[in-house]
Amino acid sequence: MRILAFDTATAATAVALALGDGTVATARHDPEPGARPGHASQLLPLVVGLLGEAGIGFAQLDRIAVGVGPGTFTGLRIGVATARGLSQAQDLPLVPVSTLRALALTADEAPAAATDPEEPDAVTLAVLDARRGEAFAAAWARGAAADPALAPLLEPAALTPEALEAAVAALPASPLAIGDGALRFEQQLRAVGARIPADDSPLHRVDAAAHCRLAAVLEPVARDAVLPAYLRLPDAELALRRRDAERP
Repeated sequence: MRILAFDTATAATAVALALGDGTVATARHDPEPGARPGHASQLLPLVVGLLGEAGIGFAQLDRIAVGVGPGTFTGLRIGVATARGLSQAQDLPLVPVSTLRALALTADEAPAAATDPEEPDAVTLAVLDARRGEAFAAAWARGAAADPALAPLLEPAALTPEALEAAVAALPASPLAIGDGALRFEQQLRAVGARIPADDSPLHRVDAAAHCRLAAVLEPVARDAVLPAYLRLPDAELALRRRDAERP
């Protein structure tokens, strides 16, 4: 199955192309520290570049997969809108993929030295920096992220540092914590026994190759049903509610 997948939930723009023979090509754009994400300018060129390198066009694809978050509001809107537009224009089935589940799957498939997979009752904790001093997090038993029928041990949620620490302490085993949120909240996670790879480990990066693997076993859904998984209200909505509450 030939699958085009991309994710814009984080600052990175990650794209992957599964060619149906086991080969998965990837491309990504990571902004420089302090720079704004390049989703709007980089996503389509990365997509076109991968298709060109593979010598195929949209007509040769079987489906499109898009990361639906949780993540940044602007990034998710760009990714989901692009996926829905391509799906409609090219008449291709569309598959939404949880960014947190895909991140956990990346760790599950990493070399043993990086993940300690032989640990009994091992747990993978995917954590993304949600800004506002919060984290997006979810956890799966090691190996369970690959099976969409298996529920997470910790459902995806937006958590304060204190709530994250409490949620991790309640897991059945000390988890392997990955993602930029694992680095952002390292102190809280290590306090409850989480193991965190080195800062430069690729396990902390969202890799759209995992989206391809999940999209191969997930069912496509109606385009209008593919929506960002924000998990919390946008800043603009929060500001509006604060103004309404302050009115006499």
